[in-house]
Amino acid sequence: MSEASDQPPQPTNQDSPPWSRSTKVIVTVSILLLVLWLTYRFQSLISQLVVAAILAYIMNPIAVMIDRRTRLKRTTGILILYLLLALAVVGGFIALGFAAFEQVSSLIEQVPQLITDTTAVIEEFTTRTDPLFEMGPLSFTPASIDLQIIQDQLMGMVEPAVSQGGQLVTDFATATLTTMGNLLFIFIISIYLAIEIPLLGEHVAGLAQMPGYRKDAERLLREFGRIWSAYLRGQVILGLIIFVVVWLGLAILGVQNSLALGLLSGLLEFVPILGPVIGAGAAILVAFFQPDTLAQMANWQFAGIVLIYMLIVQQLENNILVPRIVGESLDLHPLIVMIGVFMGSSLAGILGAILAAPIVATLKLLGIYAWRKMFDQNPFPEPEKELSESPSAKLIKRGQELLPKRKPKPTSEEQAEQN
Repeated sequence: MSEASDQPPQPTNQDSPPWSRSTKVIVTVSILLLVLWLTYRFQSLISQLVVAAILAYIMNPIAVMIDRRTRLKRTTGILILYLLLALAVVGGFIALGFAAFEQVSSLIEQVPQLITDTTAVIEEFTTRTDPLFEMGPLSFTPASIDLQIIQDQLMGMVEPAVSQGGQLVTDFATATLTTMGNLLFIFIISIYLAIEIPLLGEHVAGLAQMPGYRKDAERLLREFGRIWSAYLRGQVILGLIIFVVVWLGLAILGVQNSLALGLLSGLLEFVPILGPVIGAGAAILVAFFQPDTLAQMANWQFAGIVLIYMLIVQQLENNILVPRIVGESLDLHPLIVMIGVFMGSSLAGILGAILAAPIVATLKLLGIYAWRKMFDQNPFPEPEKELSESPSAKLIKRGQELLPKRKPKPTSEEQAEQN
């Protein structure tokens, strides 16, 4: 019976005979192994391709708006859009790049001293010999804490970053040229991807030609787009807002390196849950050991004011900005997101941590679909949400409504009447 099942079916009217089941399995396994080997072999290139794809996806709504509101073709509009983006990046680098680089370098150089100062403060606390609490024969005194081990561990973690910061200062020109080359490559690939985005959905949906599965593929594509659109575009908007708010707020309070701290907080917005906490902690730590404080107040009072300000920023972000910009597109428990961030960072570094949340949400989408299909259940029990319900999509749509609409092209009869 098995020998008969391995025999390929007899060709009907096709010129090429169909493959047998064993041939399909061999080809599928070979393709998967080849993809895994290529992924391992070209990790750095793949990360740049991923960034280019994300950039094209983020810029697509603007390209669609240009196509609808102007007489420009999509290719011409995309080229103009990316040219303006390149000019903005170069202009921003010239305007803020050197100041931000100087502050970031200064902040990196301060890290060992911050650790030493923090240890000194805690060491002063641990000189107390009176116990903090007693419970029968058990007691705890601050003097029992060995801070030297903790300090050595922290310095061992920080020293590689500090050495990289010093190398960045000395090799600034080389790093700049390398970065500009990578950005140029990403821009070129992203332009091609942005031009081909309208055809991508048709190509993917066309792979599912079996009866009934094309609708499933189209539904999965729409859900996939909803997840990644809301997350990526929402995080970009959030990052820009947090960067400006933290930068201006800390500058008004008189915190040193406010531009670098604002830039750090904006970039860390792409790391769910942990990113805002790290950004706030860095600002509080810098404020606590800053020699010159607001109104010459004590350092702990100044750090407390910065703590209150960062808490206000996070509360406004979580309760006002996130629901209106990102919404509940991921629908993931915070613990799952945190585990995904750790797993993503261990597999692909910073890029893995940034993309962990939407990847986990996508795996959840595909997993639920496969699970329901295995048990002969409806894979989509809930009605599909319209894309316009996404907060980031609404924000983009409102921006598009502010621009003038493109006038329809006159017909041949109207042109004849005008002549």
